[in-house]
Amino acid sequence: MIIFKEEHIKDLFAYCRNGLPNESCGLLAGTITDGVKTVTQIYYLKNIDESPEHFSMDVKEQFQAISQIRKSNLELIGNFHSHPSTPSRPSKEDIRLAFDPKLSYVIISLQDKDNPVINSFNIKEKTADIDQLVVE
Repeated sequence: MIIFKEEHIKDLFAYCRNGLPNESCGLLAGTITDGVKTVTQIYYLKNIDESPEHFSMDVKEQFQAISQIRKSNLELIGNFHSHPSTPSRPSKEDIRLAFDPKLSYVIISLQDKDNPVINSFNIKEKTADIDQLVVE
């Protein structure tokens, strides 16, 4: 289970809409208690690919975010990216590139820009399972 505040969801949707026509991306940090992940901080990173079909996070920004996460005594919970014109589910490339089965992989679909869809996935052994996403 992964928990977001409603304001975080609104901010994520706005950030991803502003990144159109390209995919947007970033890291999610917070706490993990009894397997429940609570997002308390979002790190919005640049998609250096500047592509509507894939993303790569800026390495320098990633290191800065990880450093800040550690200094804040938070944990890296996962990452997020948007799909500008496809559903909120991992692509074959998303599954292939998922490197840590403990992370949550959050995907925001902007197929309908006025009604974005957000889902979280656990990706293990090249299989993606939907995770419960709660908005408080």
